Parts: sequence; structure tokens; C-alpha cells
Amino acid sequence: MSTVLSKQTARQERAILRPSPSAQSLPAAPVDVILLLGSNIQPEHNLRRAIALLDRWFGLLGVSSVWETPPVGSQGPNFLNVAVRLRTALDPQHLKEAVLRPLERSLGRVRTADKYAPRPIDIDIVLWGDQAIDDDLWRYAHTAIPIAELLPDLRREPGGETLAQVAQRLSRQTPIRQHSKVTP
Repeated sequence: MSTVLSKQTARQERAILRPSPSAQSLPAAPVDVILLLGSNIQPEHNLRRAIALLDRWFGLLGVSSVWETPPVGSQGPNFLNVAVRLRTALDPQHLKEAVLRPLERSLGRVRTADKYAPRPIDIDIVLWGDQAIDDDLWRYAHTAIPIAELLPDLRREPGGETLAQVAQRLSRQTPIRQHSKVTP
């Protein structure tokens, strides 16, 4: 059984690591992107696998520490979260549909009506260049703290708080701790 599963997993990884024809033909200038990865089902395993696959695909430019937080919006096991920085010529929609969603599916993610349900992996595009795609960056410790490790001086607006300052403030309001058992 495990041989069948490992062959199936290898096929899934090869499919993910092979860019789709539409992704290969996009003539875009590369842009730095920040992704937030989270997991509360076998998080140590799933985060390591997701980071390894993203690194093989893109060659990651940075990886934050792993942080543990309670789930937002539901009950359940705590989440482990990590931010990664990469550079891509894909546009956000292609990155999401051609790379991130297939990667999530290969690690067992099944999307349901309950967007707060426990999950083996969740990968969100948070920053595209210097543009915040997800305002949760400024609202939640599980997003701000890992990303602040990669971009501490990022500001929402000129003269406003840096992301490092926002992360520090949010860390006093939310139970969060660095998770030392997982090293990316």
C-alpha cells in the first residue's frame, strides 16, 4: 500500500512541478511574492513538503520561522504558519490555479463550504510586489509575524507603522509562539 501511495505522490509532485503550457507562455516581468502557508492537520509534515515543493519550483528567496497560533473563526487544533518569499513571472491567477491549488490538493486539501475547517495545507498569496493582496496582513498575528520576519520595514502607507511594529502589537493581543519542532 505504501509503495502505491509513494508512486502516486511522486506522480502528483511531478505534475505540480511541471508548469502548465499557459504558465510557460506568460511574458511577464518577474515579481517578488509573499505566500503564507498554514496547516493544522499533520502540520510538521505538510509544511515541510509544501516548502520543499515550492523551493524546487521557484527557488525560495526566504522562509520565516514557523509560528503556532489558535485557529481564527473556529475551534480545532492550533495552526502552524510560515511565510515564504519567491519570485515569479506568473500572474496571481496563474500562480494560484496552476501551482498553489494543485499543490494543496496533492497534500490532501479538500475545499469545503466551511472556510475555517481544519486543513492539511492552506497557501495564500499575501503580497504581490509591494501590494498587499490580503488585508489580513495588518489584522492577524498569524499573518503579520511570519511576514514581518521577511519584510520588517514594509508599511501600509507612507509614515505609517512598519510591519514589524504591527507584528509586535498583534503579538501582545494573540497567543502565538515560535514553533521550534519544525524548521523549514
